[in-house]
This record gives sequence, C-alpha cells and structure tokens, in this order.
Amino acid sequence: MDTDVEKSIRQAVMAWVGQRAEANGGFLRREELLSFRHRNEKLPIIDYSRGIRNPRDFGSTLSIVSAADGPYDDTESDDGLLHYAYRKGDPWSGDNRKLRNAMTTGMPLILFRKEIANIYTPIFPVYVVDDEPDNRQFLIALDEAFRFIQDPAHLSAPQREYSLRLAKQRLHQPAFRTRVLVAYETRCAICELKHGALLDAAHIVPDGHELGAPTVNNGLSLCKIHHAAYDQNMLGITPDYEVQIDGDLLREIDGPMLKHGLQEMHGRRLSLPRRRLDRPHQEHLAWRFEHFRARPHANH
Repeated sequence: MDTDVEKSIRQAVMAWVGQRAEANGGFLRREELLSFRHRNEKLPIIDYSRGIRNPRDFGSTLSIVSAADGPYDDTESDDGLLHYAYRKGDPWSGDNRKLRNAMTTGMPLILFRKEIANIYTPIFPVYVVDDEPDNRQFLIALDEAFRFIQDPAHLSAPQREYSLRLAKQRLHQPAFRTRVLVAYETRCAICELKHGALLDAAHIVPDGHELGAPTVNNGLSLCKIHHAAYDQNMLGITPDYEVQIDGDLLREIDGPMLKHGLQEMHGRRLSLPRRRLDRPHQEHLAWRFEHFRARPHANH
C-alpha cells in the first residue's frame, strides 16, 4: 500500500477512535474495535487474539495492546516510556518488522490499555522511538519529540521528568477514568446521568496526596457539575454514602440548575458499584468529608 494512502487510513481510524472514546467516556469495547469499517471494508483496529494489529496491506503496525496480565513483558519503567517486548518468532520479520518500520517511517500508532476484560483505553498517537535487540524490546513514547532524541534509552533528567509527567497525563489518568466509569456502569453516582462524555472520574483523596492512589475505591463517577461542586467542597459525601450540599447553597435562590442539579441532591444516597471492592473507601470519604465540613458556613 502507498505510504500516503496508509497514512490517510490511519488518520481516519484515529479520528473514529477518538470520537467513540469521547462518547463512551474514554474507552471502547472490543466488539466496536473489531467491527470497524473503512469505506465499507472491514478493518479491525485490534487483532482478534494477539496484542498487535498489523493489517496485511499496511507497511507499519496500526495498534498495540498493553495488558497487565498479558503473555509479554510489556512494562512502563521509571523513564515514562513503554518497553514493548518483541513478538514471538523471528525478531527481524513479521510483527517485529512492521514495528521496526513504524520507527523508521515515524508512523503513529494507537496504544490500547486493557485493564478490564473487553474494555480498552486508547492512547494515541504514540511512536516507536528505539529498538533494543539485546533486550528484545522496542521503546514506545507518547510524544513525537522523542523520535528526535539521540538516545531515548538514556534520557536526561529533564527529558525523563517530562516523559513521566506525560505518562501520568496520557496513560494513568485516562486508565483511572476508564476503571471508575466501568465500575459505576457509566453513570453519575449522584444523579445517575448516563452520558459518558459528560462524566469524570473524581478522586476522593486528591491525586498527589499520599493516600490519593488512582484506584477505583478512591474514585467516584461524577457528572461534570457534581465533580466541580465536590472539588470546591460545595458538595460533600458522608462515610455512609449520603450526599450533603453546602448550607449557603441550600438557602440560595437561583435558576433550575441550582435547584434540580444541586439542592435536590441533598440527602440523596450514592449509587454504588456492584462489586464491593470497587465501592468508595469509607475512611477516604471520612477524610474528605471533614474538608467539606470545614468550609465556612457549610451545612453541619
């Protein structure tokens, strides 16, 4: 296939993945990815059984899957890069050849994080920036700029800091959102709004605090207004899952959004995940609720 044609198809695939992910709440389902069609021709975006997708007519890999429980030793290290192990077989042919070609041509790939069965968080574009035959692995970066670094395997301190910050923003935060929204069945835990594009994964204990781990039981699936109100301590949640609204807001008279969106949520119980392990950690809720209570004029 002509390189320009392949690039055009790749751009169309990425545009569609981005649109679907946004509509779903940041993720795609396996059946969506396998049933994609380009100009009425079927073009699966992931492989049916392997962690790499190399369409027959493509010169370079289209997508790779990183799974915590997969058969390959694909790891994120302390440099913020994905260390993607060679696929089985001859290291100079097949899947490995197309990955190597992506490095040579600079073709962007889609990285799918699979942390839940049949649910994939897309991160794109990503780039193959180095080949390490001795370690039988490729290095995958989240920014095209790493293609032009002389030695990606040995980043300078500023480069490493940037890479790690990028990994947090583009890998870990989207993966956290996926896990939380899936646990809550893509609905707001307070008002039960079910539009994924309008939902966030809110931390109970903030990210950056020593207790603020990006785990589902430190997260809440909230619509954007309730997430903002929670972050501003205008809305609190007790350790036994009851919503409370700030006293000043309860007394305020304004339009329908205040009345129906916030005031009527006072005293409401959270809609919880089915799995007990995914439910909000009550000690974390208690810690956060004290911050809500400490807000001046909060309803005590």
